[in-house]
Amino acid sequence: MQKILLFVDRVSTFAGHFFAWSIIGLTFLISWEVFSRYVLGTPHAWVIDAQVMLYGMLFMMAGAYTLATGGHVRGDVLYGFFKPRTQAAIDLTLYIVFFLPGIFAMAYAGWTYANESLAIHEQTFSPEPLPLYPFKFIIPLAAFFLLVQGLVEIVRCVICLRDGAWPSRVQDVAEVDVDNLKKMVNVKDEDIAQLDQFVVKQEGKA
Repeated sequence: MQKILLFVDRVSTFAGHFFAWSIIGLTFLISWEVFSRYVLGTPHAWVIDAQVMLYGMLFMMAGAYTLATGGHVRGDVLYGFFKPRTQAAIDLTLYIVFFLPGIFAMAYAGWTYANESLAIHEQTFSPEPLPLYPFKFIIPLAAFFLLVQGLVEIVRCVICLRDGAWPSRVQDVAEVDVDNLKKMVNVKDEDIAQLDQFVVKQEGKA
């Protein structure tokens, strides 16, 4: 099982690294258009559309990679103090209630959206139009990568609930140094244990 989890992590990481190269194209386009517009006096209407599509592709395809490395924004100020089982319970609830419905909706709507765009060979609204439908197929593709990585994270939550410790991942990201944060706010492990027990009791009542 662990090999499968790490394999999906590597695939998500590869996809993130691969599409990160679009930054090079984006930087080149912006630099070239600034030079062409202000030095040569020959602006190009299609460049802004290409820039938006390149950035959108980078943003969407980085989602699974960011999830694999634990880089998405969350409230680590409190979350980092909880025991692994409590963290896993919170994550599992959020994945089931919010993540899965959202990703399924994104995949379904994105696939429909992209096929409708292909059917009419949709182009950008520009004096120099670019084909838009290839970019729109990035939406269901990004949803697929996010869904697979999300299922891996759900499995990790179940393993953590069973074992009391998070399974390893390809690249762990520590957004907050919990030990130093404890010293800064003068929080002891006993206080964290009491808070953890309070959260568990509240979940039991709910």
